[in-house]
Amino acid sequence: MTGPRDYGAIELMPRASVMIEAMRDIGYSFESAVADIIDNSIAAGARSVDLRFGWVADLPWIAVIDDGCGMSREELLEAMRPGSKDPRHERSAHDLGRFGLGLKTASFSQCRELTVLTRGSEELNGMRWDLDRVSATNRWEITEVHPNEVSDMPYALPPDEHGTLVLWRKIDRLELAGMGEVGHEAFNETMSGVRRHLSRIFHRFLAGEPGLKKVRISVNGTDIEPYDPFAELTIATQKFPLEVVRFRDSEVKIQAFVLPHHSKVSAKEYERLAGPEGYLRNQGFYIYRNRRLIIWGSWFRLARQEELTKLARVRIDIPNNTDHHWGIDVRKARAHPPLIVKNRLRQVIEQVRSGAKRPYTQRGRAVVETDASPVWVRKIHNDRIEYVINDEHPLLNELLNDLQVRDRLRLRQMIKMFGQTFPAAAFFSDYSNTPKQIDTEQPDMDVMLALAKMLVQANPDLDQAGLTTVLATMEPFSRHPDQIGLIARRATAD
Repeated sequence: MTGPRDYGAIELMPRASVMIEAMRDIGYSFESAVADIIDNSIAAGARSVDLRFGWVADLPWIAVIDDGCGMSREELLEAMRPGSKDPRHERSAHDLGRFGLGLKTASFSQCRELTVLTRGSEELNGMRWDLDRVSATNRWEITEVHPNEVSDMPYALPPDEHGTLVLWRKIDRLELAGMGEVGHEAFNETMSGVRRHLSRIFHRFLAGEPGLKKVRISVNGTDIEPYDPFAELTIATQKFPLEVVRFRDSEVKIQAFVLPHHSKVSAKEYERLAGPEGYLRNQGFYIYRNRRLIIWGSWFRLARQEELTKLARVRIDIPNNTDHHWGIDVRKARAHPPLIVKNRLRQVIEQVRSGAKRPYTQRGRAVVETDASPVWVRKIHNDRIEYVINDEHPLLNELLNDLQVRDRLRLRQMIKMFGQTFPAAAFFSDYSNTPKQIDTEQPDMDVMLALAKMLVQANPDLDQAGLTTVLATMEPFSRHPDQIGLIARRATAD
């Protein structure tokens, strides 16, 4: 007779050879897999990311090299572990990851050999996943890269510099091996698609913006230029006020845009703004998680994609601490707005779709607002709407940074008081009854010149051309584009 059965816990380890093959089919495209690798580079503080690709013995390879902080041997081992981060745990506000799976699943989806070389403050470390080895041994084993192997790799980290290199070999999903010149051309076309994808996904990092340092991304040494889907620097773009919706101790920032009618821009510019999929498919919401684009070209079934609204695009910024509520998946390619946000988006849709139809139904009456840094911000909290002074405006930031902590706090309180005492009722009455008597368009040149000089003093390297570009994206200058050149010339003349 057998003894009494133990009804306790039983550990069931997944079969490595089966599980790792299943991890390959999460649904990455080649370009989205590459973007996931770059997420790690940016999270590591990289200011420069270089993609290299080529062929060895008729087999393609691709490497992503960054100048981030690098990793120690222990950190690299943890990074190579599938599921190295718990999505429920608090993470850095600038972390672009979610499950700790991106490096592995993105790489495995395209290749059978993943090698990572990294150098932090110590010596060079390297680890490798070889899926053929896992299949043969049925064990969750990686191998450590010997220093002598580095010289045989198609690309390597610059000597004595910190950073990380991610190398894909045995790239099998593109099915290019043995195809000769045809395969080379197909791989080049694939990498052209990667370039276009990255120019959109990371366009805010590529361009840089207040609070976000610029990141250089290149492919085989050629820099990628940012593709801004909202054409913020185009004079004829209609821009709606920035709105802020409070959700679970965080902020969701919403801003709508209507792109220029084709009569307002050149044929080349109009075609560029359309994007690879065209205007019709690219209209809708653009979701940014920590300013990295994850979803675009969808109205979330709140409206239909129509010809008359093809110029409408809405930017939504969300933090990374509400991933669960937005349903962010492993690939960061799926999201659904929470109910409280969705209810507000319905109202935004009505506003922006009306504005998007106007260039077609009321030609000549399009409103022009091009400021990337408005003075006033529209906020919504508990279904209440208020207009407050934008305390992130670059000019105000320059002033706050020059003050002592105590004076900085006092000024913020004064700014808050000014915003809360805005005579909204009187303004609404005057604007409704006698709008032409309200003077909102006459510029005070002395004030604007003084403000422009403040920017130059705070940024000594800013020349006339650079100042002109900055002023075009900032209130109050952006409301008077015909005066920007004169202001920039006078502000930089001294």
